[in-house]
Amino acid sequence: MPRIDASRREFLRASAALSILGRTATPLGVNLAALGAAAAQSAAPPTDYKALVCVFLFGGNDATNMVLPTDADSWSRYQAARNQGTQPIALLPAGTAPDPTAAAGTPAALGGVLAITPKTAQAFPPGTAGTGARPFALHPLLTNVQSLFGQGKLAIVANVGTLLAPTTKTQYLNKQVPLPRSLFSHDDQQSEWQSGAAEGAQVGWGGQLGDMLVSANGSNAIFTAISTSGNAVMLAGNTVLQYQVSAAGAVGINGITATSLYGTNGGPAALRTVITSPSGSSVFPSDYAAVVNRSIAAGSTLNTALAGVTVAAPTQYTNPITGNAATNPLATQFQTIAHIIAAAPALGVKRQIFFASIGGFDTHANQNNVQPNLMAQLDHGLGYLYGTLTTLGLANSVTAFTMSEFARTFTTNGLGTDHAWGSHHFVLGGTVNGGDMYNQFPTVGVDLSGFSNPNAVGSGALIPTVAVDQYAATLGAWFGVTPTNLQTIFPNLTQFSPASLGFV
Repeated sequence: MPRIDASRREFLRASAALSILGRTATPLGVNLAALGAAAAQSAAPPTDYKALVCVFLFGGNDATNMVLPTDADSWSRYQAARNQGTQPIALLPAGTAPDPTAAAGTPAALGGVLAITPKTAQAFPPGTAGTGARPFALHPLLTNVQSLFGQGKLAIVANVGTLLAPTTKTQYLNKQVPLPRSLFSHDDQQSEWQSGAAEGAQVGWGGQLGDMLVSANGSNAIFTAISTSGNAVMLAGNTVLQYQVSAAGAVGINGITATSLYGTNGGPAALRTVITSPSGSSVFPSDYAAVVNRSIAAGSTLNTALAGVTVAAPTQYTNPITGNAATNPLATQFQTIAHIIAAAPALGVKRQIFFASIGGFDTHANQNNVQPNLMAQLDHGLGYLYGTLTTLGLANSVTAFTMSEFARTFTTNGLGTDHAWGSHHFVLGGTVNGGDMYNQFPTVGVDLSGFSNPNAVGSGALIPTVAVDQYAATLGAWFGVTPTNLQTIFPNLTQFSPASLGFV
């Protein structure tokens, strides 16, 4: 086999990455990702099936209104900070009935928060008085999440964020420890969560998990890392390339699958010949044509496998702002993911990583008109995903988890909230040690006369006490990556303890 030098290899890799255009593909957009990938783990490939599903909440989710401590001290500080400005965003106590006459999306219209009781009692942190177990609640529209938590299928991981080393408030204020680059920047922190590096990173931790176990997927290694939400650095590995799909399955080349093209029955075959036949003496057209051929074959393989299984479509959800039934774009992505997971036996794959997302969480203003709908979509989507996987008998084989670049300030700016740092996240699956909260839930509130929050700075931005590395490595261990290889993927993991958080 002729040697491929570094520049040619990088060209092919870049061409493939840029051409896997998913739902945004142009008419001639192709999935140029069907390139071989080598296994990195020396152990025998796994024989069982497992999938990870990342749910990225783009814009910075206001986790303060998603998971809430409801002890007297925390609730008092919460109400004082968020009942400010022209659009107060402080949610109401558990048990408060929704007010049908209130403006849509306002706390009064939503009704009270939903109480939850973690299996393991949480202690009251510094600055918070109380005895017994600290009480908690969820956003009023997270009814499915509340049910799944109660069933022990969903866990909450508190105060996760990007860190290079354990960081205290004193260390942060005095600049005594290294910090992730460009904290509070959307693009950089999205990249930090997905890759451990600021914007411009070319390899993500999800793709690297795939690198380690890709040999389990045999000849269909191309289906190791799959995005339903466009290009995501998280799925880019050193050898694994992400494969992007639409709601219908593989993204094909418009024209070659049609019965005619420009009124000619022979047009589709001619087009395929043109784009898959090398021209000239240069190696680049030859390599490009070979990649396109493999991409077409991969698309055909995927769509054939999908045709052999059926997955129920999600119901519509009720938009809490308009009151109308609507299609949930996140649930639609989950249907595609569940469909591909159900087709895994036909594809002969054993390990897959998926990336789905919804955006709109950058709620500097009009938060009451935005976040309730996002919470409703997240709740409906997670409920649909778990229910569908259960019907397929695959709930124990899949773990879904949320990520977002950062949380938002504890205080309101009068209309919404601004960029912050540490956040809370959900992990869902049949093998999740659910019904519990992992990591100490922090003290909440801003520094005021007589009160200093040891866990927050500025307007209530939480300093993370769990690193993304720990969160991701816990998922990677469940996926089957060895401790040694996890330290390769997450070189800062040795800075943090424990390396595994135990939620799965």
